[in-house]
Amino acid sequence: MGDEVALDENAVIGKYKALTGECNGLVQKLTELETDRNEHRMVEETLKPLDPDRRAFRLVGGVLVERTVGEVLPSVMTNRSNLDEVVKTLQTRLETKQKETAAWKAKYNIKTAEETEAIRKEQMQQQQ
Repeated sequence: MGDEVALDENAVIGKYKALTGECNGLVQKLTELETDRNEHRMVEETLKPLDPDRRAFRLVGGVLVERTVGEVLPSVMTNRSNLDEVVKTLQTRLETKQKETAAWKAKYNIKTAEETEAIRKEQMQQQQ
């Protein structure tokens, strides 16, 4: 019986660590995509006032390609629009995963090291 409880406890903690790891991965990817989106927005704002026949260079698959502003701007705008949609999707997935993690944590009364330390300090202060 004691081994079964220990396995269950380890499984619960393992699942919690996996959920927090997934949340952290989503946050990292979201940050990366938001940076890309902001870069696309800056390029778009820079190119809009320019003459459509002006030369522009674009990095495509690691190769710098010469085009015109009129050719580059629509693809930059499309890419930014796609990034907006992906960011929204990832934000929704992150919120869902965070709720799932919080529910798992509450269900099994899991305390992080920081929370345990805060509770201990609070108890010490109450004793004094």
